[in-house]
Amino acid sequence: MQADQQHRGVHCARSVLASALATLASIGLLLGATTAGAQAPEAWPVRPLRLIVPFATGGGTDLVGRLVGQKLSDRLGQPVVVDNRAGAGGNIGTEAVARAAPDGYTLLLAYASHASNVSLYARLPFDPVADFAPIGMIATLPNLLVVHPDLPVRSVADLIALARAKPGQLNFGSGGVGTPNHLSGEMFKAAARIDVRHVPYKGIGPSNLAQIAGEVQFSVPGLFTVLQAVRAGRIRAIAVTSLRRSEVAPDVPTLAESGLPDFEAISWYGLLAPARTPPALIGRLNLTLNEIVNEPAMRQSLLAMGNEPETGTPAQFSQRISADIARWSSVIRAAGIRADE
Repeated sequence: MQADQQHRGVHCARSVLASALATLASIGLLLGATTAGAQAPEAWPVRPLRLIVPFATGGGTDLVGRLVGQKLSDRLGQPVVVDNRAGAGGNIGTEAVARAAPDGYTLLLAYASHASNVSLYARLPFDPVADFAPIGMIATLPNLLVVHPDLPVRSVADLIALARAKPGQLNFGSGGVGTPNHLSGEMFKAAARIDVRHVPYKGIGPSNLAQIAGEVQFSVPGLFTVLQAVRAGRIRAIAVTSLRRSEVAPDVPTLAESGLPDFEAISWYGLLAPARTPPALIGRLNLTLNEIVNEPAMRQSLLAMGNEPETGTPAQFSQRISADIARWSSVIRAAGIRADE
């Protein structure tokens, strides 16, 4: 009787042990599958990549996208197809990437509006942070604070003094409500504590023509869009909106140098992937992108367009996006701006 009980006890213990081992084996398989899912496929890439540019062909974002796309293709050994998905201030193309498979085959050429649109639009069909995995920066693009030559202004201090002497009488132009040059103008208005009126035009081209014609007293366009007019003396540049002077226009002081400490209002380009893209893929893409941007020919191409080449880690790019979301949210709320929808 006692021997029978002992036999049953041993059998029971063996069953429990077998069950435990089976459970551990299942957990091991699950963990292995999860780990494998977080790693980059060894053979990646084995087919063409798609680089979505959320703006129309011919603009600065498109030109940068095509430069980067060709360089990526050269280094990865696969075609990179540039896919322009314009509309809604960049939101249509951006949503397409947010909804794409996180497999490294769909990327976004992101522009600075990625950070401001979250405050400009009542609702976005994506989260600009949670739905994306930052890869890295490509370049920054400072704006220029420019005035018409007939205006008795040769410095930021002069412009502020004139605006305070004539409250509500000076106008500044932009390429439209919510555009980076509009937001930069509103930031300057708030930092300088001046009362000036915003005049939106249908695009930066008409805005720059209005500035040259003297329809508005000042504006804050992207450096590249007005550099030739500045060099020709058709408009006067009195400050650059980046924290450091531009390599392209080194003689123009920064707004921070000109009495507005820590003033920064810049645009940027960078690469984003869908959220949950394997970290190993993000790391490889970041390394490749940094190598591309640091190529002498690529740097020269970017500088020729008025861009300042910029490299860094995915974490640094993430910090830039978060900082700009906070920065532009404050400006947009204070000015009561809402994008036309």
